[in-house]
Amino acid sequence: MEELTISKSIIKNKNIASEITILMLLLAIPSGLWPYGYYQILRWIVAGTALFIAYIAYHLEKQAWIWIMVIIAILFNPIAPIYLSKETWVLIDLITSIIFFVSILKVRNYEKK
Repeated sequence: MEELTISKSIIKNKNIASEITILMLLLAIPSGLWPYGYYQILRWIVAGTALFIAYIAYHLEKQAWIWIMVIIAILFNPIAPIYLSKETWVLIDLITSIIFFVSILKVRNYEKK
């Protein structure tokens, strides 16, 4: 397999995507603020960002982060959504936002040479 160098700009884009995702997840927690369309968009954003981080983690050889992000992408899958209670989603949104925050700190720029 050809090694891919993860540049600082890719890591910066990952961090920006993570920050936007965290904000959207936290805004989804208060009940009744948003129409259903917000939560549909949230699924696309969370799943997409999780897959992007999984891709980066794969090239940085961070196996645990690959699995964590794939699980999040499956949970927030917009194609075949998983339906849970509002209370359950509040907890999931909070935990997922924390995971994305930790990923900013842990999935870092270690360029391969």
